[in-house]
Amino acid sequence: MKIKVLMVDDHALFRDGMRYVLQQLADEVEVIDSGDFLDGMHQAAQNPDLDLALIDLNMPGSEGSKSIKAFHQKHPSIPLVVVSGSDQRADIEKVMEYGAMGFISKMSSSKIMLSALRMVMDGGIYLPPQLLQQAVASMDQGAVPDRRTERVNKAGLTTRQTQTLQCLAEGLSNKEISAKMNLAEGTVKIHTAAVYQALRVNSRLEAVSAARRMGLLPPQELDGDG
Repeated sequence: MKIKVLMVDDHALFRDGMRYVLQQLADEVEVIDSGDFLDGMHQAAQNPDLDLALIDLNMPGSEGSKSIKAFHQKHPSIPLVVVSGSDQRADIEKVMEYGAMGFISKMSSSKIMLSALRMVMDGGIYLPPQLLQQAVASMDQGAVPDRRTERVNKAGLTTRQTQTLQCLAEGLSNKEISAKMNLAEGTVKIHTAAVYQALRVNSRLEAVSAARRMGLLPPQELDGDG
């Protein structure tokens, strides 16, 4: 399998280290790198067949989360992962809202980075466990009127997360889930990432399958038309 990855970061040493990690993603990996956000946008436009984009949050030519939003709007089909030295919850929530499918700390080990990138390429969502817990705790505190978010089931999922899981089982997109649950799309992504972590899975399909095995979702109905 061959994949093409865009890596945009202003630290050459970090790009060299990430290149080693990226080469382990597939049999053949073409890495296009850039040290400037505007040049990275140009590279993406020149390579519409990109399989993955890794973008630093703060670097020359970038306006932080606003630039992440601009990249996603211009290239919505490219899975986007933010790689950053920041661990600010506000940054994470913004980039997830603006289209990122993952947020990886530069302090992570190469093993964790590789696992995170594979999860995103499989259609999953990745957030570092500690930062994910902070984000979930913050959202729970903000929605306490009936304390629904504080209730957990046997898998450790809150009511919101269980509702998100049910929507995943219905095959709804993140945008459809956000409309149905009246939540921001970034918030839906954070709840989805929490579901993955709790069930120890890497994708929607695995999450739904594991949930059915655990009795968190009803067994799959067989299609009578077939």
